Amino acid sequence: MVAVAALATATGLLGCARTAPTSSSASELVYIGTNVASAQENTIYLYRLNPATGALTAVSAYKGGAQPTYLTMDANHRHLYAVSETGSFQGQDHSGGVSTLAIDGRTGALTLLGQQPSTGGSPCYISLDRTGQNALVANYMGSATGGNVALLPVLPDGQLGAPTATDQHQLPVGPHANQTTPHAHSLLPDPANRFAFSADLGTDKVYAYRLDAAQHSWQLMPAPAFAAKPGAGPRHLTFHPNGRFAYLVNELNSTVTALAYDATAGTFRELQTVTTLPVGFSGDNSGADVHVAPNGRFLYTSNRGRNSIAVFAIAADGQLSPVQDVDTQGKTPRNFSLDASGRVLLVANQNSNNVFTYQVDKQTGKLTPTGQHIDVPSPMFVEVVPDFTK
Repeated sequence: MVAVAALATATGLLGCARTAPTSSSASELVYIGTNVASAQENTIYLYRLNPATGALTAVSAYKGGAQPTYLTMDANHRHLYAVSETGSFQGQDHSGGVSTLAIDGRTGALTLLGQQPSTGGSPCYISLDRTGQNALVANYMGSATGGNVALLPVLPDGQLGAPTATDQHQLPVGPHANQTTPHAHSLLPDPANRFAFSADLGTDKVYAYRLDAAQHSWQLMPAPAFAAKPGAGPRHLTFHPNGRFAYLVNELNSTVTALAYDATAGTFRELQTVTTLPVGFSGDNSGADVHVAPNGRFLYTSNRGRNSIAVFAIAADGQLSPVQDVDTQGKTPRNFSLDASGRVLLVANQNSNNVFTYQVDKQTGKLTPTGQHIDVPSPMFVEVVPDFTK
């Protein structure tokens, strides 16, 4: 086990973080994963968010391994799990890593406990199944033949064991120039924890796995759960709070697809596909992230190139209508998150090294910049949780 000491918590060490006072009764914690390549440098940052103002106050920074670009946390706020989006790991080619970090319940500080290979290159997504017994990892590059997915058991002490289930996504691929091999880009459980779904950018498919959480295993379903339009490049999938709808953001053609979910069969039916770009936009763009507001009334997606958040209203039948297109005030918004209350949206702008916050109008879904931002090296992911240190 490797203990990693945190840096000093002085705000000045973490860029231009706002130091506006926050209300301890309302504050939230924000963990930020980055694309910093050296494991010897600080790669995961911790801030405190004031939801009333959108201000972020620096707490500390930690050595979380190389390129911890995607994070997830257990329900008890005891462990943080991070992928290391690398092409080789501990001497293994075609493999990244997955780290377990202990969380100090008094301060939120992180201590690296251990790491496991992800059994595929460039892992770019991690989630936990609904029981918290397994970590689900998508490897963008996978093996030499393309992307794959892996299941790693959560051990009694919270650390991850070696993968107990894997699946190599197969040809054929789509027609786009970026679809030369399979590229698993996400992997998450459905609301009932019966299935896990992986969106694959290379094959234009969403793969389904029947989960057995207690046995730390899965079974690949004989047919894909959904086939996107050729060249769409499915990237991230998210479920509506009602569990009846899901939404798939497609990277390569900058669209989002509204889906009806059959929870018994583990399949999706297309309801509608709409562009994430405003009328008249003609520049280069790729879709990135997608989230539904906690109240289920609005959908948000991020555009890299356009550098915006697209806002949609969700109708009773699950279909979408455009509401707003908002500048992210930076470059390449790979990931963004809403806080649990749905009052604040945080955008990580990877290539401008900053995170901006927005107030959310719960009645209209519209976003208003708070005027607050922080500078962070190559931010890739923001995890917002209630302030459990109070």
